Amino acid sequence: MTLRPPAATSPAADRRDADAKPIQVGLLGIGTVGSGTFNVLVRNQAEIRRRAGRGIEIAMVADLDTARAEAIVGERAHVVGDARKVIANPDIDIVVELIGGYGIARTLVLEAIAAGKHVVTANKALLAVHGNEIFAAARDKGVMVAFEAAVAGGIPIIKALREGLTANRIEWIAGIINGTTNFILSEMRDKGLDFDVVLKEAQRLGYAEADPTFDIEGIDAAHKATIMSAIAFGIPVQFDKAHVEGITKLQAADIRYAEQLGYRIKLLGITKRRDNGIELRVHPTLVPARRLIANVEGAMNAVVVQGDAVGTTLYYGKGAGSEPTASAVIADLVDVTRLHTADPDHRVPHLAFQPESLADTPILPIDDVVTSFYLRLQVADQAGVLAKITGILAEHVISIDALLQRPSQDVGAEGGSKTDVIILTHDTVEGQMRRAIAQMQALPTVLAPIVSLRKEELA
Repeated sequence: MTLRPPAATSPAADRRDADAKPIQVGLLGIGTVGSGTFNVLVRNQAEIRRRAGRGIEIAMVADLDTARAEAIVGERAHVVGDARKVIANPDIDIVVELIGGYGIARTLVLEAIAAGKHVVTANKALLAVHGNEIFAAARDKGVMVAFEAAVAGGIPIIKALREGLTANRIEWIAGIINGTTNFILSEMRDKGLDFDVVLKEAQRLGYAEADPTFDIEGIDAAHKATIMSAIAFGIPVQFDKAHVEGITKLQAADIRYAEQLGYRIKLLGITKRRDNGIELRVHPTLVPARRLIANVEGAMNAVVVQGDAVGTTLYYGKGAGSEPTASAVIADLVDVTRLHTADPDHRVPHLAFQPESLADTPILPIDDVVTSFYLRLQVADQAGVLAKITGILAEHVISIDALLQRPSQDVGAEGGSKTDVIILTHDTVEGQMRRAIAQMQALPTVLAPIVSLRKEELA
């Protein structure tokens, strides 16, 4: 009788045996998104395991409020008050950072990377400001940094840009990427109210923070637009070069006039490819009412991407909230789990393009941006006023697309009536428009500061 040697196990079988144990996750911060992540992961564990090929288990949670954290996780995870204990645990494979901000979050993410941990984060501010440093550290260490939840909550826009649209030369992106400001603008349009009144209501309903500065001044949207711009065009993240305007100076009258002209005003994050550089800007924008994105209301988000091969694509959904954002966090956990043992050179690059292929294409200053404009001028109701205004625009080679003239409700100082003149222009260079506005403002018949808003056809 001939004895046969035991059959050798295949590499694939060896990997399956090694992967039988759930991948271990450490969660830093268990607030709104952290608790949603924990609950969705527990609730959908079986489905997630089938997709990932391996269980994903939150083994440790770090939060300063340990009592609240323990009430959420019970006996299913070990709770600590010190995030560094999670990072130091050799059994933790992935660290999920949900603390937010630029300070301690940056330190902890870099320490986790240095310890050889993969990182998942929803922290758009951190990546917009320190992303280049963080991605470089991750490449050096051979670990992944995943950040789907950092932009537009539950909408998988990062994956679409990095992978789904990888065959395309992206031409431009325009997004409603802050739900607070979109809710405020929707209420201003529906109810005809001014900004300050609607902001108070948004705070009462929980759509706006007690300190809403990051939202209403456009900073949050600019963080997200910066990340999308880097992925779309293969450039480093450059938040400091973004042009940022919020909605605090927006008036109900302009929303009303825009509507009469067939437009709606949205706070958009816009990034465009130009022959001489990249536009990166956030500001209130007139959008034709017939566009789908113009009809995104309330706290919802939407992103339009224009690619040369695919054409125009739209991504719509909840941009914030506990479980919508948790959906994106867990999608990242599944991706990292699938690629946990993969050769780092064969993973999707953080910014979609190979690191050595990132371009040094400049971000254009706002004066070099090309767009069209909405102007509102309050003028004395006298003969020849309109001719002077249109003459100044003609001097600066700015052509008019549409014009409205409406009686103003104000009465002039000497009893004379005032008129609102509303002008839509064709595309022009921003610097040209600024010079024209300054010249018009100097006219004695222009009685109030000129309102200027940018307009995008998104065609």
